[in-house]
Amino acid sequence: MITTVIFDIGNVLAGFAWKEYFLRFGYSEEIFQRLVKATVGNSSWQEHDRGALSDEEILNLFIENDPGIEKELRETLDNINGMLVRYDYAIPWIQELKEKGYRVLVLSNFAHKAYEDCKDVLDFLDYVDGGILSFRDKVVKPEPEIYRLLLERYDLKAEECVFLDDTEKNLQPAEALGMRTIHFRNKEQAVEELRGMGVE
Repeated sequence: MITTVIFDIGNVLAGFAWKEYFLRFGYSEEIFQRLVKATVGNSSWQEHDRGALSDEEILNLFIENDPGIEKELRETLDNINGMLVRYDYAIPWIQELKEKGYRVLVLSNFAHKAYEDCKDVLDFLDYVDGGILSFRDKVVKPEPEIYRLLLERYDLKAEECVFLDDTEKNLQPAEALGMRTIHFRNKEQAVEELRGMGVE
């Protein structure tokens, strides 16, 4: 029996709209592609989420990836409000699950800077029962430690949990620990799959 619903944040409870965010600066296609390659399309973005480096150290890491666009990197990453977009269904969905008696947690790769700059979009965090944002614990998905930490911290039984994430590779470690999982594509599909697991 499922007692706990665990949500990823980006593209599940809020949109990770990095493409739209970078495009709004009006750079050429070449600069846009270089920005992506130096940041969200680079493995160093995961270190951004890990939170082991300061915001300035992370920015310098991105600049090292492409020193020729330092000006554009500094401009786009000075304040990233707008990179995360509100999903209006997030709070009602969380409330609905809680009213039915389910515990609701989050498990997300999330950077400190995104947490500070996008707080207006993160109001749904006031409604969940807790969870893990990677920057606070210096561990990221799909590293198995982050899933074990969530289970231990909230005294969860893996077989009573369902984890929803839009990135398939992040589901595998959860499954290995015994959690049920849903590869999130949209709310309607997720609700249907939850229903199939007895989560009404």
